[in-house]
Amino acid sequence: MTTPADRAERGRAARKDASRSSHGLWIPGADRIDPLAVLARQATHRVPDLVPLRYERMAASPYAFLRGAAAVMAADLAPQPRTGLTVQLCGDAHLLNFGVFATPGGALVFDLNDFDETLPGPFEWDVKRLAASVVVAALDGGAPAADARDAARAAAGAYRTAMRHLAHLGELGVWYERIGAADLRPLVRAARRGRVTAQPPPTRPRTCLRPVEELTDTAGERRRIIHDPPLLEPVGRLDTAMLRRIFIGYRSTLPEEQRVLLDRFRLVDVARKVTGVGSVGTRCFVVLLEGRDAGDPLLLQIKEAERSVLEPHVQQSVYPHQGRRVVAGQRLLQAAGDVFLGWVTGPEGRHFYWRRLRDMRGPAVVEAMAPDLLRTYAELCGRALARAHARSGDRIAIAHYLGGSDTFERAVADFALRYADRNAADHAALVAALAADRIPVAAPAPAAGVVRAGSYGP
Repeated sequence: MTTPADRAERGRAARKDASRSSHGLWIPGADRIDPLAVLARQATHRVPDLVPLRYERMAASPYAFLRGAAAVMAADLAPQPRTGLTVQLCGDAHLLNFGVFATPGGALVFDLNDFDETLPGPFEWDVKRLAASVVVAALDGGAPAADARDAARAAAGAYRTAMRHLAHLGELGVWYERIGAADLRPLVRAARRGRVTAQPPPTRPRTCLRPVEELTDTAGERRRIIHDPPLLEPVGRLDTAMLRRIFIGYRSTLPEEQRVLLDRFRLVDVARKVTGVGSVGTRCFVVLLEGRDAGDPLLLQIKEAERSVLEPHVQQSVYPHQGRRVVAGQRLLQAAGDVFLGWVTGPEGRHFYWRRLRDMRGPAVVEAMAPDLLRTYAELCGRALARAHARSGDRIAIAHYLGGSDTFERAVADFALRYADRNAADHAALVAALAADRIPVAAPAPAAGVVRAGSYGP
């Protein structure tokens, strides 16, 4: 059995493969792939009428572009030196993929909440994406570069400090580590001091009622999903019948006790939903279920799962089913699991995962945060990311790689500033391409597994 001392030595030895200061050195290669071509390649698998909306959302700001360009950043990170210290990556650990939500028991936690790109890979990739998002958000809000760099350094520093703390805990202690309501008080205080409130965490536990109230109404005798085209649209009779059929397949992937719970609900309505920025164009639906009566609702989200944008650059997923890959990654990374997580194969062999549509509370506009609020929020994200990584990776090796000095976070902050410049140029290229009506159209990529381009439905 490998001892803690052996694991610590492995972490220190990883500095030979990628020194801590090397993380700050990033210059785009001459052979860098055109980011617009990367986005166009992704579009070949998306719903055609939603692709323009994805470009429109990404063009809104440099931060919006970064959110949608996870594939671009993965390709940029791939040629860099790697530590070889592997964890289950979130794959898209930007600021808005963290938030506050209620556990099934009603307790508040702060955690990651997006796992579409999850895959094992070098821990530093998630840290760099988080730091880059901090800098881009700060610069978008008009903050000086020095303040932006300071916030990114704080995020990486909080990751290092948290990982060193976790390295001293036992296995059960790490597994049940939580960032709870008491840990959110600095965020609330910073929000109250700042010029932007940013949606502070609720003081009382929430249920699923808030998203139900926002997305549904009770006109007539029954609750129905509110239609808001193109963001929330009704589906046809055939698609409704199909969703009812695959609901049965999804049910079979749940543990037995969760199947018993799910069977107490009945499906009453479905709609197509547009979600996020990078995910726009993937097939996504909302299903409304009813338990005891109309006052006992449950909203589930069904989302198409494509191959992770990380996969061309790291090892292939051990799960051939992409929905199962997402579910397994979320169960491993998230401190408080979703009891309704499951997966299913739909028409044309497309892969989907199901989850509860929860009431996430996070910053309304990270770009509008005052510097001290952004720094506090970034630190909380860094801490949450370390907790997630510690569940799957060698926390002792990572902690000893990072060490007791601030070398790592200073380098990551330097990287984040450099990458923010590149991201701003990529965003400007997209805006110019849209203005000139010359968005590139890529030839369809070879079919990967069972995920194929084409229209949705029977």
